[in-house]
Amino acid sequence: MNGKELYRLLQLHFPNEAALSWDNVGLLCGRMDKEIQKVYLALDATGEDIAEAVRVGADLLLTHHPIIFSSIKRIEEKDYLGERLLCMIENHISCYAMHTNYDVKRMADIVVSRMGLDNLQVLEPTAADGHEGIGYTGDFKSPMTLGECAARIKEWFQIPDVRVYGDMQQVIRRVSVCPGSAKGMEDFALAQGGQVLIGGDFGHHEGLDCLEKHISVIDAGHHGLEHLFVDDMADFFAGHCPDIKIYKSKNVCPFRTV
Repeated sequence: MNGKELYRLLQLHFPNEAALSWDNVGLLCGRMDKEIQKVYLALDATGEDIAEAVRVGADLLLTHHPIIFSSIKRIEEKDYLGERLLCMIENHISCYAMHTNYDVKRMADIVVSRMGLDNLQVLEPTAADGHEGIGYTGDFKSPMTLGECAARIKEWFQIPDVRVYGDMQQVIRRVSVCPGSAKGMEDFALAQGGQVLIGGDFGHHEGLDCLEKHISVIDAGHHGLEHLFVDDMADFFAGHCPDIKIYKSKNVCPFRTV
């Protein structure tokens, strides 16, 4: 498939215009009209994933997190970002990112579907009509304790551990979910009746601040919920571009609680 055709398809489902203003999405490296026969899917454009994309002969590295977030002044091998970009350029691998546009259009939907939440309300609306945005608040079909919820998050998303701020015996039903970084989202959650905020990137002080505001926290890590991107996009390509060969990153989050 020609790159222009593929990117047009991705734009149809995950338009760049849906991304937040600070984000950097779309084709970040490569030629627009390059033929795409092999796609490597990853959460991040790490050195390890780029090396694997080279090994399998990928034409495109499609990631959730953009390899380039802000302006750069040079591309050279002594810089860790420059080295990765050079590796892709020298091996004719294009790089395309779908970050907050994917978050708005898809990420939270597959997360809350796996959790079985009802009565959904967009956590942080980004569209004027309030029907699109980042994350959701919703209700479990039956109440459970905070400890039971934490255990189920590990099971639902196949992650080894989570961090919890709150009373493990607290009975909860209405929860707010923000895949990726959920820092600073507690006020949106509280306004919608959320009893616990589930997401990632909470530090010690952010956790304590949430408790002061009377909302519990389950920190599943930044990777914990977002790793669903790889399998979901593999399904997308199988349904829309079956002739493109897909390779999926096997990298897991390097962070562990031990």
